[in-house]
Amino acid sequence: MGFSTAFAVVVASMVGAGVFTTLGLQAVAIHDGAALLSLWLLGGVIALCGALCYGELAAALPRSGGEYHFLGRIYHPVLGTVAGWVSVTVGFCAPVALTAMALGRYAADLLPLAPGLTAAGSVVLVSLFHVFNVRTARRFHVITTVFKIVLIGVFLVAGLVAPPAGDVRFGPPGITLGEILSPAFALSLVYVSYAYAGWNAATYVAGEIAAPQRVIPRALFYGTMLVTLFYVLLNLVFLRSVPLAQLSGRIEVGALAAVHLFGEHGAMLMNAMLCVLLISTISAMVLAGPRVLQVIGEDVPALRMLAARTRGGAPRRAIVLQQGLALILVATGSFEAVLTYAGFALSVFSVLTVLGVAVLRYNEPGLPRPYRVPGYPFTPAFFVLVNTLILGVALYARPLAAGGALATVGLGLAIALARHRRLRGDDGSGRTLRS
Repeated sequence: MGFSTAFAVVVASMVGAGVFTTLGLQAVAIHDGAALLSLWLLGGVIALCGALCYGELAAALPRSGGEYHFLGRIYHPVLGTVAGWVSVTVGFCAPVALTAMALGRYAADLLPLAPGLTAAGSVVLVSLFHVFNVRTARRFHVITTVFKIVLIGVFLVAGLVAPPAGDVRFGPPGITLGEILSPAFALSLVYVSYAYAGWNAATYVAGEIAAPQRVIPRALFYGTMLVTLFYVLLNLVFLRSVPLAQLSGRIEVGALAAVHLFGEHGAMLMNAMLCVLLISTISAMVLAGPRVLQVIGEDVPALRMLAARTRGGAPRRAIVLQQGLALILVATGSFEAVLTYAGFALSVFSVLTVLGVAVLRYNEPGLPRPYRVPGYPFTPAFFVLVNTLILGVALYARPLAAGGALATVGLGLAIALARHRRLRGDDGSGRTLRS
């Protein structure tokens, strides 16, 4: 893979269900337009800080696996194993499920099928383009990502040119600042952080990228910058196009805006295009996620079967496992619960990984670093502090979903510790066991 594919993986991983679904959840408690747009701008700044930090780690430690590789290398193999567990159960399966659920909602007016059935069918369909040949998967992904970028451009032009139909108010500054400092704003950042998830996607396929030390930092930076611009403008279009009362609590925000911009018939065409856009996001997750499973299979003998590839280079078994777990979430999870659950768990390991930049600099100052984080140490410090605040608010406001994420992490830790003790031949009391 070159820069274009790595850039496409980042953009397609980020632009998915989140930006077309979460504004309605934010508008339940936040009613000021400037505060709502500030959410998306701040989310982009946070994501960019994270992308710059991951760029340094990917250039210094170029191997596929993302957090699984970074945390295991920087801290301890046990923590890497836990990160791999979370990547398998949350990091990719949940975004695939959420994107498929959103696709099912958007396709409800187009197909005589239940949204859940459409969602499951989209997961299976995209998987078929990836399980046989890497070249086919790469072409499919780049084509759908180019279509996604063009579609967003058309949507933005139409929305910014059309006369405003929304009734959201911007300001005065006192009201805007009050909403920005409210607990609802901090909780909404959980949703926004999920929408920006994917800014680190190129690190999951680092081992398949040519010149990763040079390509990955550029792909992370430019991909995150482009998506931040898209997100702020898209949400401006949503706020200009739809009355706030209609947005509040709704998931299919893009469909509501399309009705106001293009009418009922135009909206149906736009919904079809949005479904293709979401297919690109699922494709990005299928391209990146199974590579983590593949690397885990290379390192863990009991999971060696996941490292197997087809003649065309595709990690078929890893793809089937990931997509199978995603289908379970599609069948059993509600959108908002899965969203909070995924956002919380992913933020925990993003924080640990960004902290790893400082830890690695301290422990291995002589390690070659072809790329260094601009603004160090303030860039990683800002990312860690803001995300820690978000995690605290989410745990307080959504204890069930956040607790479920922590339980998933705890289960992964128990599995990792048991495996580590078994490999060391230790029974937990310090006595070495006979083989």
